[in-house]
Amino acid sequence: MNPAVRSHTLGDLLRRTAARLPEKPAIRCGATAWTFREFDAVVNRLANGLAAGRAGAPVGVGDRVAVLSRNSHAFAALRFALARLGAVLVPINFMLNADEVAYILEHSAARLLAVGPDMVKLGQDAAAKGTSVAHTVWLEGEDPAEPPAGMTSFAGLLADDASAPAVELDARMLAQVIYTSGTESLPKGAMLTHEAVCWEYVSCVVEGEIAGSDSMLHALPLYHCAQLDVFLGPAVYVGASSVITGKPTPDNILALLASNRINSFFAPPSIWIALLRSPAFATTDLSALRKGYYGASIMPVAVLKEMAERLPQVRLWNFYGQTEIAPLATVLKPEDQLRKAGSAGRAVLNVETRVVDDAMRDVKPGEIGEIVHRSPQLLAGYFNDPERTAAAFEGGWFHSGDLATIDDEGYITVVDRKKDMIKTGGENVASREVEETVYRLDGVSEVAVVGLPHPYWIEAVTALIVRKPGFEAMTEEQVIAHCRAQMAHFKVPKKVIFVDALPKNPSGKLLKRELRVKYEATMKDLPAENR
Repeated sequence: MNPAVRSHTLGDLLRRTAARLPEKPAIRCGATAWTFREFDAVVNRLANGLAAGRAGAPVGVGDRVAVLSRNSHAFAALRFALARLGAVLVPINFMLNADEVAYILEHSAARLLAVGPDMVKLGQDAAAKGTSVAHTVWLEGEDPAEPPAGMTSFAGLLADDASAPAVELDARMLAQVIYTSGTESLPKGAMLTHEAVCWEYVSCVVEGEIAGSDSMLHALPLYHCAQLDVFLGPAVYVGASSVITGKPTPDNILALLASNRINSFFAPPSIWIALLRSPAFATTDLSALRKGYYGASIMPVAVLKEMAERLPQVRLWNFYGQTEIAPLATVLKPEDQLRKAGSAGRAVLNVETRVVDDAMRDVKPGEIGEIVHRSPQLLAGYFNDPERTAAAFEGGWFHSGDLATIDDEGYITVVDRKKDMIKTGGENVASREVEETVYRLDGVSEVAVVGLPHPYWIEAVTALIVRKPGFEAMTEEQVIAHCRAQMAHFKVPKKVIFVDALPKNPSGKLLKRELRVKYEATMKDLPAENR
């Protein structure tokens, strides 16, 4: 049997939707608007152009292609074009600095780098740091712009041939490598197959009630698997219309929600809070909005109640997960938002989840254990990292690293993280990476970095420092300036607290939970410039 008869890859999803709904609006971004027929044709032309070497060398099965760009129609087209070629997408957080980007380029062995209009210098600087990137191409953005001289434009990548590429694919092939931070200072690449991502789309569609009648706004970065694979991908799968923007500011989001009659929108709690606080909120027509989604952090109960009062027609979902499970794992549905406030909900359709102790026994209700999963959505492993892959799957379950309780109804509440990850404004920050940066500042004896509750950031990166004798004059401003010079801005501490000692247990292990409890009230004094 020809394998194509049973093919079910990411590229197939778009083709089938285009066949069902050819004239339905698919993508709108700035002045660009494509129907599903047009979107499908652009993807084929881009895939054929890449295969023919228009990017400088042919792109084929297994080639890693990195993307450093804000959201755009071109980003969306490239995502599906690579899928049709069997090439591997490597989306990169554009808030990283050149050294951090270079590490991902080098580790993934990406041969091609696609950059958005305002990422050209960052991409070129990173690629020049001993990576295997041979060619850099330019992606169109939301606003009109011209590519730098000598750089291949998005239009220049498009072949005249709009027929489907003749590439034999298997759903078990690698679709993407997405880099995620852990306790280590260096990120690891989660390898996700077409099969894993397609199974995850089914979970999203069913649990989030994503429908072809939806009009979705995609404002959070597509480099993050939440926007890419919980919303954009499922929208294409079911034939929903998508509006894409690379400007996640409150005023822009509110304007697009109103002008496009958006009924479905996702954002982390910090963005929802920013919308509520915007002076434009009260005068914006949000009557079409019916579905609201949040994730990355727990929504404060006070904000849930405010949203229920100010957006009474909007039903809310809390989506919890992580990159390694493509990324949706559990859901707290609209009917449970207040009844189970603070909970991450229960496992979604294609995921089996437990909360276990160190011996892999289910914990009792109210006891703390680690969240573990089994699912066809899971990663195939970490790219070029067999040791961490083996550790993650120890005992035949995937270990999330998140600590949680589970109640007698099966609802999970995340209480801490073994991986000591801080989730701030929807971004993941490894506390150890920040600690290592602070330690490089002369005069630091000890440092602990924790996330403290904050009404906007949800968790504010906070450094608690013990100064060496003779360095009592060290200031908060010095520490923040030191970190700003060495790392992405979202990782920089929002607050620095100088202490005489850090709490430890008898074995010398740092007790970060005590620090969180002791200092959480200090966030109300956070300087305005650090917010």
